[in-house]
Amino acid sequence: MYERVIDWAKEVLLTEAEAILSVKDRLGKEFAQAVFIIEKCSGRVITAGIGKSGIVARKVAATLSSTGTPAFFLHPSEALHGDLGMVRSEDVLLIISNSGETNEICQVIQVLKPLGVKIITLTGNKHSRIATLSDVVIDVSVPREACPLGLAPTSSTTASLAVGDAIAVTLAKLKNFNFRDFHRFHPGGHLGQRLRVPLREIMRQGESIPWVASEDPVSKAIDEMNAKGLGATLVHNGVNRLCGIFTDGDLRRAITKWGRSLYERKVYDVMTHRPKTILKDSFVSDALEMMERHLITVLPVVDERGIVEGIIHLHDLLGKGKIQFTMNDPF
Repeated sequence: MYERVIDWAKEVLLTEAEAILSVKDRLGKEFAQAVFIIEKCSGRVITAGIGKSGIVARKVAATLSSTGTPAFFLHPSEALHGDLGMVRSEDVLLIISNSGETNEICQVIQVLKPLGVKIITLTGNKHSRIATLSDVVIDVSVPREACPLGLAPTSSTTASLAVGDAIAVTLAKLKNFNFRDFHRFHPGGHLGQRLRVPLREIMRQGESIPWVASEDPVSKAIDEMNAKGLGATLVHNGVNRLCGIFTDGDLRRAITKWGRSLYERKVYDVMTHRPKTILKDSFVSDALEMMERHLITVLPVVDERGIVEGIIHLHDLLGKGKIQFTMNDPF
């Protein structure tokens, strides 16, 4: 019986995955048009939907707001009884409706369209009444629902949610939404608190810092990397002054360049000179932004004089390494 239950669950997941891939294959210029309309919007994105689609619309509004695009959910029935007063002409209405035939939504559109409000619809029926009334229609139809009766919204809501996330994330990239922005919108959450932790409180120090001299053989650098487990070692010039970094990437490039003679080389020959560094009084958000910008995972942490105080790995920042974040972290 356990096996049968697990098989049923796997079938649901497979069906919903297929639904998302089906929508992905049909995604076209309409998606881009929708994104650009929202990007240029000087107002807010108002999401709307009824039933399960309404629940998805609430989540999409929350994701948009948390990634830099002001948005809120408007229930179509409440809208027709006074809440339409919250909508302004510069806003954009993002509708989610699988059938595309919901009467309340059609009425809302008929009121808002004359005001100049742009209408974007995610629907499983691109020939529906709502689609006809919309400025942009994104087809989110799916081959079948995961429900055994083919009735309960399952695959269809998953597909709509995924496209809503795609809109939010695409907009965030267009706006260069970064870690500082995320922290500004999430000051009270665990991740928001984590982003404002000073690096001096979580950096690896002392014996935990991988160190080799520039004149050491490459083999010693590899041993140090293996011993400290950070995928990199800092390099000093003999007087504890940082002069480089040797990473897994440097090792791969050195193997390609030097081949079997690699072990005859000194660390100076294969290291990255003038590595990126960060001040110990910087915050986690600063380090994450720098790592993202330069596509790196390890940063030497220095003081105002440039003296190495520690080292930080991406996993430390995200709480996945030996250093874990808790809600009791000091700030």
